[in-house]
Amino acid sequence: MKQNVMKFLSRLSPEDLRGTLSRSWSISWPLTLIMFFEFVIGLTDVYIAGKVGKEVQAAYGFVIQLYFIFIVIGNALTVGTVSVVSRLFTSGKEEELHRTIFSALATAAVIGIVFVLGGLLLTPPILSLLSLPGELKPLILPFIKLYATGLLFHYLLINSNGILRSCNQIKKSLMTMTLVCVLNIVLNFIYVFKTSLGFRGIALATVSSVFIGSLINLIWVKRLMHSKTSFAWDPVRRVLRIGWPIGVLQALWQLASMVLFLILSALPEKRVETLAALTAGLRIESVIYLPAFAFNMANAVVVGNFLGEKKEKDAFRGGIVTALIGVAMVMMMVIAVILNARWIASALSPDERVVQECVKYIYISMVSEPFMAWGVILGGGLSGAGDTKSVMTRVALSLWLVRIPLSYLFVVVLGFGAVSVWWSMNFSQFLQAFLITKRYLNGKWLQPIH
Repeated sequence: MKQNVMKFLSRLSPEDLRGTLSRSWSISWPLTLIMFFEFVIGLTDVYIAGKVGKEVQAAYGFVIQLYFIFIVIGNALTVGTVSVVSRLFTSGKEEELHRTIFSALATAAVIGIVFVLGGLLLTPPILSLLSLPGELKPLILPFIKLYATGLLFHYLLINSNGILRSCNQIKKSLMTMTLVCVLNIVLNFIYVFKTSLGFRGIALATVSSVFIGSLINLIWVKRLMHSKTSFAWDPVRRVLRIGWPIGVLQALWQLASMVLFLILSALPEKRVETLAALTAGLRIESVIYLPAFAFNMANAVVVGNFLGEKKEKDAFRGGIVTALIGVAMVMMMVIAVILNARWIASALSPDERVVQECVKYIYISMVSEPFMAWGVILGGGLSGAGDTKSVMTRVALSLWLVRIPLSYLFVVVLGFGAVSVWWSMNFSQFLQAFLITKRYLNGKWLQPIH
């Protein structure tokens, strides 16, 4: 499995290549649309926050990072669920498939309830310990309380989406997320500008739409199972064993984002403008993440389905082909974003200094996007095979041995500006792509899940 990727692809017959492309694309295009809808929701949030004020925009940027820390367990559970369910779906083990689906959803619901309580009770004391600009703290707490109430429904939504795509029901998931997107955007404008909620309406719109989306998905998933399905611990243990490294990884990723936020708060000048620019820049950059993470999730299903059929060579080939398609899409989008960076940044913030900082961020970050896409999509293939520990280790190393130390050194120790942080982020992406590629090509991940 150590052969050069191009040599490997040159050995494919046209029929094999068309079959792999068709299978990857049939899962990837709906997921790309779903990711696009999530991007539009986030972009709308940033836009409305910017209309209310740059302080609200900066506060939202911090809160959304904290919010995703609380859903890392749900995301990890979904990764494990996809890895196990995608194999079972093509293996013919119907009874085991139904038990796994039911057990995974029940576990997601219980964990969601626990984190609702944790979010409401633990966030205020944590917030009091953080060094944040004083004008942001009164805005952050109301945001957090509302977002915390929606954690249960978000857990159910993401887990049921994973089940649907693993069972060749991706278009049903797409229908649900289309509705969630429309509701979220419409309610955003109504709550913020037509009621007394003000900026709190941004969070309430998310909670309302996710609640409705989770109910619809549960109806779809129920039709996949028969009425005699019961809870079982064995599939839950398998799901958790695969998923926990991704939970740790996402926690480390979000923690790194928060640390980065705090490092930028130590800038000698233009702190609020830089933080607002990062918030807007990340949302603009996330348009590049759309195909990358859509193909990441698609690759998990492609690899998992092939391994369920005991077609290891097809799984290896499918992962590479899916990654190449995703990188090609990302490169086209990089060009589009670079050409329109200032116009997009200006649309998200009326503050000229925020726009200037945001444009700098975009130009620099675009350098590493193709490498990011390659590593992320191959990582999806590894996750689909259950090799999540290797993904966790390699991404965590790129974050905590490159991104955070370099950012701290440049800003806090040497007194450099925000641009040094943007380049530190690029260097970590290069390392991440290299390490994941090396792991994928050695082929050791092609083994059954025990």
